[in-house]
Amino acid sequence: MRRRLLLQAGALAVPAVALADRPAAASTTVTTGAEALARDGWRRLCGKRVGVLTNPTGVLVDQTHVVDSMVAAGIRPQAVFGPEHGFRGTAQAGGSEGDYADPRTGLPVYDAYGKNAAQLAALFRKADVDTVVFDIADVGARFYTYIWSLYTAMQAAATTGAAFLVLDRPNPVGGTARGPQLDPAYATGVGRKPIVQQHGMTVGELARLFDGEFLPSDGGRLSSLDVVWAQGWRRADLATGLPWTPPSPNMPTQDTALVYPGTCLFEGTLFSEGRGTTRPFETVGAPDVDWRWAERLNELALPGVRFRETYFSPTFGKFVGKSCGGVALHLTDPRRFDAIRAAVAMIVTARSLYPALFGWRPDNWIDNLSGSDRLRRTVDAGAGVDEVVGAWEAELTAFRRTRSPYLHYR
Repeated sequence: MRRRLLLQAGALAVPAVALADRPAAASTTVTTGAEALARDGWRRLCGKRVGVLTNPTGVLVDQTHVVDSMVAAGIRPQAVFGPEHGFRGTAQAGGSEGDYADPRTGLPVYDAYGKNAAQLAALFRKADVDTVVFDIADVGARFYTYIWSLYTAMQAAATTGAAFLVLDRPNPVGGTARGPQLDPAYATGVGRKPIVQQHGMTVGELARLFDGEFLPSDGGRLSSLDVVWAQGWRRADLATGLPWTPPSPNMPTQDTALVYPGTCLFEGTLFSEGRGTTRPFETVGAPDVDWRWAERLNELALPGVRFRETYFSPTFGKFVGKSCGGVALHLTDPRRFDAIRAAVAMIVTARSLYPALFGWRPDNWIDNLSGSDRLRRTVDAGAGVDEVVGAWEAELTAFRRTRSPYLHYR
């Protein structure tokens, strides 16, 4: 009898637990762009008609939200614009909060999620905005939608002539670029422009790249782009000394962010990516998956990670209320861990071990996540991990050259 059937039902509902919620590397002291402006009383925004695109991650070191800090300092924004999950973060994946008056400040809040540039420009005009401030913590993956909210807001600001100011924050998965580049034919809301899957840039650096590489042929460049850079962060740093504020409901810890550029690919498969557990993206599996998957993966000796056999029962998402087996990822050395290679190894081994269970979502969502149909085609053709990963080395090298002039941190 499979071990899965011997477990008590209560244990099945207990999600995987990471080794610890700890910094991924030696701690540093970082000052965010928002913190720098707040310490100066937000004087840089005096006399400007400000619109703020932000979410719950737009906080200072004392956890005061930047909008609340601005208002307390006498800088009252014209409006706030909320991305996916909303300004105050009440919505689940693929959702937003709509338009409303913020109960705390009384400011009008407009829903920016899913808006195109023309629609967002109309909102900027409605709010009479002459300066757009962006402050959202990204997690470094092309399919995390906040960077495309950034891009759309930049397009809209270019249309209206508004100045654009980015309050920069560290990239929690570091500054290394990895993975395949998006084929423009597969552009969607989870990837609009040809950047690689783990871009290794901060939002400030991405804003510079967007303005220099993509806006010129997409409506024109900004009249003014400025970035308030974070101080004390280096590209190799994972830990920052800053408290972790979940940037979305399914990103509870920094370890989640570290695995996400890879394991989010399981959204495009028939396996659960762990939504509905307390460790989404760190827990992956499906009904009837057993201990063999963890054993096979550990035999590969992938750097920086161990896989633990686990069992879980999601409360929402795929397989709600069903007993699932799978693996939990434990990061042993985050500096050496390659989330995308690890995810490819998970996909290849799952397909080999469970051919009747593993498959792609019928809508081929995997193509949108990976940026083309190449990953799906090569895996289906029986390619191994090295062959799959090696297929994008040339475009990854080219992207590293493209991004180089826009990098600020060393």
